[in-house]
Amino acid sequence: MKVLEDFFSEIQTDMVAICLEYVDNKADEIFIYCSYEPEMYVFDFFYRINGKTVHKHHLNEAAKESNSRLNQVYDVSRERQKAALRIGNQNLKFIHKKCEEFNKEMPTEMKLYYNVKQNSLKGKYRYDLVYSNDDELLPDDIFDIWFEEMK
Repeated sequence: MKVLEDFFSEIQTDMVAICLEYVDNKADEIFIYCSYEPEMYVFDFFYRINGKTVHKHHLNEAAKESNSRLNQVYDVSRERQKAALRIGNQNLKFIHKKCEEFNKEMPTEMKLYYNVKQNSLKGKYRYDLVYSNDDELLPDDIFDIWFEEMK
């Protein structure tokens, strides 16, 4: 019988797969940000490629700076970004549904770090409200702060 951790693991693996597919399996590290605070789901991600930390829509800038991947051109079209974000949000909603089914608390924040070469996934989870009770902060701000920390 599956336990909640099994579903969590499967869904997080799927999130990594979506982000890997988005970058054509050519990234060194993937950073995935997930947030759920009452009635709002947020899923976003960024990468480290050739030692450079880049947002998903700036992948080609990182590829240009590298001699080894000169021919690499990433599809960073709006449609592709929206598709990846939509799937990620669906995964978050599924996690929420499973948490409810197992009568467990849904994390308000998940920061997932995936090392591509080592095939290792680490996660940090929070259960307290991060931005709902702050008049200034939005989920995008939290994501941007993390991005800056990882640069």
